[in-house]
Amino acid sequence: MQEKGFSQVIRALPSLAAMEQTRGILRTFFKQWGGLNTLRILLNTGRRAGHLTALRALLSFRLEKLSPHFLISLWEVFGDREALISETKRYTYADMKDRIMRLANGLQSLGLEPRDRCAELLYNGNEFFEAFFACSLIGCPMPFLNWHMAPEDLIDAINTAQARALILSSEFVPVVLSIRDRLTTVKHYIVSGDSPLEGMISYEGLLRNSSGDMPKVNFIVALNPYTGGTTGKPKNVNYFDSIGYAFSDLAAPLQAPLEEYLRFMFLQFSFMYYFGGTEISDPVTKNMRCLIPGPLYHAGTIAAWVPFILLGGAGVIMKRFDPLKFLGLIETERINWVFVVPAMLEKILSLPDDVRNRHDLSAMHTLICAAAPATPELKKATNVFFRACGARKNVFTEFYGSSETAVATVLLPKDYEENPTRYESVGKMRCAQTRIFDKDAGCWCAPGRQGQVMTRSLTTLNLNYVGSSEQAGKAFQVIDGIAWFDDGLMGHMDEDGFLYLTGRNKEMIITGGVNIFPNEIEAAIKRHAGVLDVAVIRYPDKELGEVPAAIVQPKEGQSVSTGEIIEFCRQQSLQGYKIPRYVEIVESLPRHIDGKMRKKDIEDRYWTGIERRG
Repeated sequence: MQEKGFSQVIRALPSLAAMEQTRGILRTFFKQWGGLNTLRILLNTGRRAGHLTALRALLSFRLEKLSPHFLISLWEVFGDREALISETKRYTYADMKDRIMRLANGLQSLGLEPRDRCAELLYNGNEFFEAFFACSLIGCPMPFLNWHMAPEDLIDAINTAQARALILSSEFVPVVLSIRDRLTTVKHYIVSGDSPLEGMISYEGLLRNSSGDMPKVNFIVALNPYTGGTTGKPKNVNYFDSIGYAFSDLAAPLQAPLEEYLRFMFLQFSFMYYFGGTEISDPVTKNMRCLIPGPLYHAGTIAAWVPFILLGGAGVIMKRFDPLKFLGLIETERINWVFVVPAMLEKILSLPDDVRNRHDLSAMHTLICAAAPATPELKKATNVFFRACGARKNVFTEFYGSSETAVATVLLPKDYEENPTRYESVGKMRCAQTRIFDKDAGCWCAPGRQGQVMTRSLTTLNLNYVGSSEQAGKAFQVIDGIAWFDDGLMGHMDEDGFLYLTGRNKEMIITGGVNIFPNEIEAAIKRHAGVLDVAVIRYPDKELGEVPAAIVQPKEGQSVSTGEIIEFCRQQSLQGYKIPRYVEIVESLPRHIDGKMRKKDIEDRYWTGIERRG
């Protein structure tokens, strides 16, 4: 365990200064804030904290004494600049600051103490960010609840997180009332809007009746998302102890040298630099304008709003994704930064040409895609579409990561423009350490050799799951005395450090002793002009145990046959044992809103009453 200390920071400076990521992220902050605003933010932070206190905090690396004052200084310096656009509501940084302070004081008036959890069950909107910042100021982690959960799962998630308060959208009141007597820890229910309900608190009423002054501060980083839960029960991932270690004295002791933590911090946040932070500048507001179409409860969506919370950007929030509204907002709000999942791109590209091509998308600079596999064809088609609608460059970028690892690799336009085969990759090691390990041989893999994807990142250093019986340590493997996080993925890396994912261990199909990963088959079938989506799953077979099956969703207005799909697979040069033994055509496939396929739900239809592996 390591204590914070200025001497350790000094020792780390030479290696940090040598990193492209460090120089890049510092340039990004300077570019987005501007020289004069940077000076104002720093001076205002010192003034608010007390210049002598601020100096002592820097010398002792006690950033928790500066973090809240820095955030408030940022909001004050950018006071008249638009911060959030949510449906018909538009808030400046000054507006947002006032609402955050009032909510923070309101939560404290209800008796919330540092480390008490204040969960959110909110549609995308300004309330999410107000709650995030308010909870950060008063030291309350904020579990991000998935509003797609069934009531039983919601009960388990809230009780596991031990939430003392729950902030919810008014639309979710009926379901919460139906399970309220089984929520064992929640004392306060705060409902969006201005209409108080019996036994619940009006969100706007709480703000109106609370002070806009500085609350009693116990700063943390309130990020508290859940894992996707595609292959098991979702787990509450605590970023409070990892990302938040430097900024809070409430965080757990660091399980790594401070120098290593700092290195990983610059690596992690450098994605803002790699994705264009030193280049993006709106012609009117001179900042980054971020569109947020995905659910805010999803960890991957954080990539959409980090520029808003750290760089003085504007966040444009979609309550729910709609492909036409998405394109319209890029045009009218001059969006230059957005995070999407592949399913969103597929819906956009499936729109009729005369509908999707009527928008001016020239403002777009960085379109970030992650959370689920994107085929090379989808990546190329996205660039073709945006350039046809006015984009000045290829806009498609990508990262590989997870709720546990955050951003690990990054794929940039210059990568695949230099070498088109990199369209098949998920990017280069830029924001974390990622290597390929051969578990059978017990050694690291040479370039091109397949093995287990292992990662070390800022968020894995102090990784823990809140209230879960599953310990985070079980996902780590110690190799040469160092703990690496095993995300259950297989892949290989080329000589230039680009990662190519093969598939997920838990989705692997073992046919007569031969390992088959669904990704390759799915990518082949998606090349069919009539196919919108496909899931390749394990299908029971008396002789071989299990074989690959393809469940196919055609594009709207088109039809495909099972025989046509099988023949198409042969034409794609798939080896015989990889060609699906069973094909079913369906109207729709079950995907999470983050784009991940719910394969277990599909497989269960075919395996009921049959014992299966895994």
